[in-house]
Amino acid sequence: MIRTLLLASAASALVAGAVQAADLPRREAPPPVFTPIPVFTWTGFYAGVETVYTFTDRQRITTIGNAPGNIANVAAGRRPAVTFTETDGIGKLGGGFGYNYQFTPGSGFVAGVGANFDWTDIHKNRFVLGAPNAGGVLPNPSAYFQSLEWLGTVTGKVGYAFDRVLVYGTGGLAFGDIEYHANFYTPGLAPQFAGYSKRFETGFAYGGGIEYAIPQDSFLNYFSLGRYIGLKSEAVTLKAEYLHYDLGSRNVLVNSIPGVGAGSYTSRFRTEGSLVRAGFNYKFSAY
Repeated sequence: MIRTLLLASAASALVAGAVQAADLPRREAPPPVFTPIPVFTWTGFYAGVETVYTFTDRQRITTIGNAPGNIANVAAGRRPAVTFTETDGIGKLGGGFGYNYQFTPGSGFVAGVGANFDWTDIHKNRFVLGAPNAGGVLPNPSAYFQSLEWLGTVTGKVGYAFDRVLVYGTGGLAFGDIEYHANFYTPGLAPQFAGYSKRFETGFAYGGGIEYAIPQDSFLNYFSLGRYIGLKSEAVTLKAEYLHYDLGSRNVLVNSIPGVGAGSYTSRFRTEGSLVRAGFNYKFSAY
């Protein structure tokens, strides 16, 4: 009997302990860690390289005489009053750098400023056969030459970003070294008048473009130079841009060669054209 009571008491204690343990609060699992999806922004510095395809409008060159005999020669067509030069299809290299600021990450307005330097290597020549002298049959040759070896721009940018696609307009300062030549010859091809000028010219440029930030796992994003200057490459962007430049007009005095010609002429050159830039930029952000 006593043994039976002891066994019954032990069983009751075990049941009561199990019930009491069931009533204790359970340890809940930790909540999942929330990892926000990164939102791309165009804010930051950038630098890159580009290829440049240049094409010029019909460049107008006008010539006037500065003495009665020279004025008469222009009026008679011995020296061209108006002529045009044109150059197409010049492809060269260039590069640039700048800074963009995006007002709202993801999609939103973007403003920026940038500087570009492009090797244009534009050379334009024009050879004109003017009317012969009175009583003669041979024409009077005239030759013009104009070159723009390089073009620099410092422009502002305003655009709208659709996440990784940026569409923008741009405009600002343009500048470059320009060389001008005007040479007039006798019907026998002896130099008679010569004019030359090389100037650093300034003007303006405007245009627009589109830029796309490629995914970060692209092989082009493996760029580590930035870590040595306190920056890291955050993205690589591909761009295509159209730009029209206008560096204004320049008068060139075409003086007579002593013993061959008399008086002088003034030839007025105009420098403007268009270019297409295609290339890529590395976009940086601070550590």
